Amino acid sequence: MTDRTPAPGAGGAPAAELLVTGGDVVTMSATREVVTGAAVAVGSGQILAVGEPGELRARFPGAAELDARGCVVIPGLVNAHQHTTASPLARSMTPDDIDSQSAIFDWTVPLHAHVSGDDDELSATLTAAESLLRGVTTVLDPGTVAHPDRVAAGFAAAGIRGRVGRWGWDVPGVAHSAPAPESLALQEQAIRALPPSELVTGWVTLVGHDLASDELFAGAAELAERLDVPMTWHMSPQHNDAEAYAKRSGLRPVEHLRRLGVLGPRLLLGHAVWLDDTELDAILDSGTAVASCPAAYLRLGQGYTRAARHTELVRRGGRLARGCDAHNAGDVPDVLAAARLLAAFESDRDGAGRLRADEVFALATIDGARAIGMGDQLGSIEVGKAADLVVLDTRNIGWTPRGDLALQLVWGAVSGTVRDVLVDGRMVVRDRRVTGVDVDELRAEAADRSAALLRRAGIEVPHRWPIVQMEEHA
Repeated sequence: MTDRTPAPGAGGAPAAELLVTGGDVVTMSATREVVTGAAVAVGSGQILAVGEPGELRARFPGAAELDARGCVVIPGLVNAHQHTTASPLARSMTPDDIDSQSAIFDWTVPLHAHVSGDDDELSATLTAAESLLRGVTTVLDPGTVAHPDRVAAGFAAAGIRGRVGRWGWDVPGVAHSAPAPESLALQEQAIRALPPSELVTGWVTLVGHDLASDELFAGAAELAERLDVPMTWHMSPQHNDAEAYAKRSGLRPVEHLRRLGVLGPRLLLGHAVWLDDTELDAILDSGTAVASCPAAYLRLGQGYTRAARHTELVRRGGRLARGCDAHNAGDVPDVLAAARLLAAFESDRDGAGRLRADEVFALATIDGARAIGMGDQLGSIEVGKAADLVVLDTRNIGWTPRGDLALQLVWGAVSGTVRDVLVDGRMVVRDRRVTGVDVDELRAEAADRSAALLRRAGIEVPHRWPIVQMEEHA
């Protein structure tokens, strides 16, 4: 049964500030119980109890109530790889008939070269707000070029849980590159500016690929160990990295990292799609985690269905989390959509077999939380864990009739039915509106800043369909 005992506190149980009452609670506990018509008691940012509403009202008199009757309550979703700068101000503008290298170097790099701190804070706030409205309560940004403090401020304004870092790379002749010692010093500065006790924390973030020297990779691992923080970088979303490392060391990319001694439980590899047997074994043996972003691989044509081994990684006990990548590589920070795509990919392939809906939902919640090193804090509705909760309104026609919950959560496209969201016990979405920021103001500012950024970057957005003013329309 679900643990219904309040968490202990000085002088008895802590006082509940809120009861979420009457919903069907998808606990994602070890037994995967769904407790129907239940109440969740929230206080001091934590889940204090899960039980019968009348019982918890008696136990916590005076607590405010959020009526969740007719709703499904799920743990907050985890997005383990979401770029939040530059791209949000140019979302869905990069053409979808160019290769990934053109998308990066003709679009993303010029945008990053011209963003201001104000742009980055706005972009992060936009991404956080949209994520919350889709039920995502934790966002890991895998690195930003110049303004990690402003990204953290944007996250904090919206009230989302997150990790932020400053990108590092040290190869010569690449924009924003810096020698390894300088790059690591900037990383440390960014991390120390975000105390680990806060909702938004720092981590080590290299670009990865073949844009980091062995000195920088090794230094990043040492820095993460010394500061006791996680680390991340990109590797092998397509075949290019394997070709680059064959020239560099004669090894596959992950094997090269293994030889450097930088794999391990602290590392979250972004992508790791194109792996051979030796690389997959190295990831599993070291406890390295992977963030999989299926929508990006489709958008950029990177060959996921030809090469990916993420189901095998899961089947063999590896750590895998969901990611949504960027606003021009997947385009939407929707973790449930990413879960659905992963399930679809794996259902349509030969090999390691299907990932069922219940399994991919776990990758978006409890198993995703474990993959990012926060499984003891997030990902399930259990006593003592952070009160990151999402209330889904099942009065929406897409929930009619109610079917198997796991299937409906993954295949039913229900992220549009998010009604309320709590992060750390704080109501950050109430009745479909973000409480911490004015979305209408964000929308107006984003339109202005987007146009200005595109002008500075010298980018003209191609339109497939002609845009005409009404007075010009025949």
